[in-house]
Amino acid sequence: IPYSKFKHEIARALERAGFVTRLERKGKRVKKVLDIGLLFRDKKPMVEGVFFFSRPSRRRYVPYREIKFPRRGGIVVISTPKGVLTGKEARKEKVGGELIAEIW
Repeated sequence: IPYSKFKHEIARALERAGFVTRLERKGKRVKKVLDIGLLFRDKKPMVEGVFFFSRPSRRRYVPYREIKFPRRGGIVVISTPKGVLTGKEARKEKVGGELIAEIW
């Protein structure tokens, strides 16, 4: 996928949560890309679905106390002042932010 700092931070959060096995930045300057290797179990990808909360037209913010635990053992990705974190990490750090997506 085309590289951006924000996409790289989201991919790092997925890596910490165990959904990604490999994360590499390739290329130079304008042609930078992210190479992401998804984790598979029994020949099925760990990422079954994604739901995006925030859009450019509708941002959704949440305090840390209202961060919900997602369904089916997934994670919630949140953009906080401390960087892009999973819901579990944000609750531990006691920091809220913009809800980006739920991944299961």
